[in-house]
Amino acid sequence: MKIVLLSGGSGKRLWPLSNDMRSKQFLPLLQHPSGGTESMVQRVWRQLKSAGLSASSYIATGRAQVELLQSQLDNEASIIIEPERRDTFPAIALAAVYLYSVEGVSLDEVVTIMPVDPYVSEDFFEHVKQLEPALRQSGAQLALMGVVPDSPSESFGYIVSSEGNSDSVRRVECFKEKPRKEEAEALIARGALWNCGVFAFRLDTMINLLIGMNLPIQYEEMSKQYRNLPKNSFDYEVVEKLEHIVATRYTGQWRDLGTWQTLTSEMVSPVYGKGVVTADSNNTHLVSELEIPITVIGLSNVIVAASPDGILVSDKSQSPRIKDLSGEWNQRPMYEERRWGQYKVVDYIRYDDGREVLTKRIAITAGRNLSYQYHLNRSEVWTVIGGEGEMVLDGRYRRIAAGDVIQVPAGMRHSIRAISDLEIIEVQSGGELVEEDIVRLCMDWSEIISYIH
Repeated sequence: MKIVLLSGGSGKRLWPLSNDMRSKQFLPLLQHPSGGTESMVQRVWRQLKSAGLSASSYIATGRAQVELLQSQLDNEASIIIEPERRDTFPAIALAAVYLYSVEGVSLDEVVTIMPVDPYVSEDFFEHVKQLEPALRQSGAQLALMGVVPDSPSESFGYIVSSEGNSDSVRRVECFKEKPRKEEAEALIARGALWNCGVFAFRLDTMINLLIGMNLPIQYEEMSKQYRNLPKNSFDYEVVEKLEHIVATRYTGQWRDLGTWQTLTSEMVSPVYGKGVVTADSNNTHLVSELEIPITVIGLSNVIVAASPDGILVSDKSQSPRIKDLSGEWNQRPMYEERRWGQYKVVDYIRYDDGREVLTKRIAITAGRNLSYQYHLNRSEVWTVIGGEGEMVLDGRYRRIAAGDVIQVPAGMRHSIRAISDLEIIEVQSGGELVEEDIVRLCMDWSEIISYIH
């Protein structure tokens, strides 16, 4: 069995820590068993490894998340890159074609699709293994994993199986998407399950479907035509048209930590970052990535979240409303994680003559390096404020340390490697300062060194 984890999301519901570049699955706010913190994707990958499933697992994601995944998972995961953000049908179609035409996976192989960020206990992944026998023994076109509900939630979709069927594998009758509480209670009484977005199919089911839709089944060609694929969910394009679907019952822990209210319920400490929450502030959490202290006094059931992107103060039950408001600011992400480290935007100015100046605080992890690159529309000035490193600037090698100032004009090739954890203040200036203004020549440091004159 192959597993494909879908990693996407726009990062709106957990603003300001999440943004278009860093969705909720990458926030390091959960407790790691050995101490410290981990993100949702790190937790899921750790659980996959424990279940012996990581070697046969892939993550499907857009280009914007690739470096972040590589950084958080130490380059352990095989990544299927989506050319652009669309919906679950194009993502799953591309993943199926990748497995078939690039990996050479047998058409008889069972492929399991799941989100990259469920909050589950270890036995969840043992249950995932049951999808393959459920699919093969039932002869179904699709096998779903349903969670036995613990409450009549209005936030989830429900899988309704044929009445009177009490087997562990049930034939699916229909789906109900986010019903009202009264309807949810009636569905649960009938044995309905929460739809947790985990399902399995034989690879030939998807490949034959794509052939029937006159879509390519070679990865390179599918990538070229990706923007022409229907921008629809897998449920709409595939599931609703299938005649034989079964569901397995999972009785363990499953939660969607998609809001500040649900996420903070799994956080061990009420404070993450620099600040204080007073003891009389019940069920209140402070999550901050800022260097300034934040103090919360006498407020209950509140989330205070702060990052370079902004500050949120909200009643926890009302925090999902941020999804409708955060789009109004339309600003660039002010914090990003990359494969080599991270950066924060400290300041941005746009002058009347059109010139822009952007200041970043960059942290490069020891042993990692930037690509050998140049920019077409901007110049940079680097001031090293901590650590030691080495760099190649226009084919010349030099060591750098705290106090050094380096000028990088537009068009000049450059790269830097951290010998110890390295901190740099970078000031960019130019007509239009965008992350896309970069031409990469190579990534590996040993190859970069070969460019030295």
